[in-house]
Amino acid sequence: MQNYDRKKYLNLLSKEYKNIEEVTEEIINLQAILNLPKGTEVFLSDIHGEYEPFEHILNNGAGIIRSKIDAIFENYTTESERNTLATLIYYPEEKLKIIKKEITNLDEWYGITLYRLVEVARKVSSKYTRSKVRKAINKGFSYIIDELLHSQGDEKDKDRYYKEIIKSIIELNQADQFIIAISDLIKRMAIDHLHIIGDIFDRGIRPDLVMERLMNFHSLDIQWGNHDILWMGATCGNKASIANVIRICARYNNIDLLEDRYGINMRPLSTFALETYKNDDCIQFMPKVFYYNQYENANRVNNAKIHKAIAIIQFKLEGQMIKKHPEYNMDDRLLLDKIDFENQTVTINGKVYELNDTNFPTIDRNDVYKLTEKEAELIERLTNSFKNSEVLNKHIAFLYNKGSMYTTFNSNLLFHGCVPVTEEGELKEIEFLGKKLKGKEYFDYINEVANRAYWNRDEEDENIIDIMWYLWISKNSPLFGKEKMATFESYFVSDKETHKEKKCAYYKFIEDENFCKKILKEFGLDEEDSHIMNGHMPVKAKDGESPIKANGKLFVIDGGFAKGYREKTGNAGYILTYNSNGLLLSQSKPFESIENAIKDESDIITEIVVKKQEVHRKTVGDTDIGKRLKLEIEDLKELLAAYRAGEIK
Repeated sequence: MQNYDRKKYLNLLSKEYKNIEEVTEEIINLQAILNLPKGTEVFLSDIHGEYEPFEHILNNGAGIIRSKIDAIFENYTTESERNTLATLIYYPEEKLKIIKKEITNLDEWYGITLYRLVEVARKVSSKYTRSKVRKAINKGFSYIIDELLHSQGDEKDKDRYYKEIIKSIIELNQADQFIIAISDLIKRMAIDHLHIIGDIFDRGIRPDLVMERLMNFHSLDIQWGNHDILWMGATCGNKASIANVIRICARYNNIDLLEDRYGINMRPLSTFALETYKNDDCIQFMPKVFYYNQYENANRVNNAKIHKAIAIIQFKLEGQMIKKHPEYNMDDRLLLDKIDFENQTVTINGKVYELNDTNFPTIDRNDVYKLTEKEAELIERLTNSFKNSEVLNKHIAFLYNKGSMYTTFNSNLLFHGCVPVTEEGELKEIEFLGKKLKGKEYFDYINEVANRAYWNRDEEDENIIDIMWYLWISKNSPLFGKEKMATFESYFVSDKETHKEKKCAYYKFIEDENFCKKILKEFGLDEEDSHIMNGHMPVKAKDGESPIKANGKLFVIDGGFAKGYREKTGNAGYILTYNSNGLLLSQSKPFESIENAIKDESDIITEIVVKKQEVHRKTVGDTDIGKRLKLEIEDLKELLAAYRAGEIK
């Protein structure tokens, strides 16, 4: 920076730090912060709309809170007492209602419990500045909690002081509110920063609640997954993406999400489906259900008809997209025109297969990819609904604002799927919107195009909007990472060999440490001290598959949040934490419901898969924030020198 510009910058800085004393104080403060232990990061992936286990993991601080409780109280409390204390912190309002019905001497219980909560709060907040902790406290109790956490002095005096505060809280009938406030602080301090490595949407019933929870979380980033990009594309107005979103909702018996949560009117599609397939049992399209009961059977049959209707519309729209964009190189996925309607077969990759469903009342045999008049009208109405849904747009805008194709954070590389590579493991050059790109520049350009598709959707070239569907389904998309999406085959061909979706070349090399180092270098990270964090591919733990690849250079943390994956994985997901002591990967057991967790005091009990200890405890100075603080300190030292030299008054 030229001297003039530098002096101009220092003059601006002097308006915030007006004299030598203020500059000196801030330098001392920042240098002290650099030596604090780094905050705890938590990595989660592939939530797939499973709100309750996700909420529980945030409430238990990814297992951190229970570990602190055990560390403090294990030697002089029972396991049952620790279970109750943990559940109280996770769900204070709900648990208090139960406890108050069971406890005879409530004041005594309050006294003991408030002391214990203060101890836990002190433990989880010990690595942060007093200022940061104070800002995180519920305003109604900020002074009291701050005093309880930080009071100094003679032990007897302090003990008397504590007792008087606790006594007053109870006498003034503020114990419940205090418990809620300090529990919120404990949960807030347990996780300093949250990373969501893709796939918030699809399968589970409440992605909307997951989004609301994320929107209220204090510090996070999101890496888009293929299911996220699908919903983003639908909200941009891409019709093929919209059909896919509706089909997946129908497949998982989750149409209510669209209608009740996002205000998308599904009645016209329902009416069309019930009329078109009134004599069709649609057996291949029966929704998957995980909490099925006999009273929902009629609804399930109706949803099967909706499911088939939208699937046929989807295949037509996708065929139109493939024909419109030969540059996508997806002609092998044009399958409707490979149907022999007379012989009731379909030809796939040169081989003839019998169809297990032959009722196609809406397909014109002379133009198989043409929508009927009613289908065209339906998809137009649905497109308007997706583009104009207030709640959906609020959630998708948040995904754009907090999300990206990848991020680098504290020397780690986070992305959902894969980096396209050749069969030899070299970065693969992709032709994308007239550009030839590979590696990091490909990711960066996708990021730019995806943002244009949403923020400029009403003025943007339609080809940009179409790219959102391409990112969902193309073998060259970093978000998909497979040779094909065998949706048509899974519905219409019984031979399961046709259902297989071969992984792309990236997954051949993720056990190779040198390959992972090459990827890290491509994204500008240190090859020795950095890691890759992936989601996307469920880890089949029951078959002995490990989420740890390449001698610990790469972690795959998709383990089965979605109940639909449990049979494949044998567990309920992985939780990765990174604190000042190192990396900790834990495996979760299935979580049934928040109601059970409160009533039975059950937890997402985790087994540690790997613990990667740091040689030296990491401090704030070792993090990305630390690097920024060091630059601020250098600027402040320059300002200090300018004050002392009289250059700035």
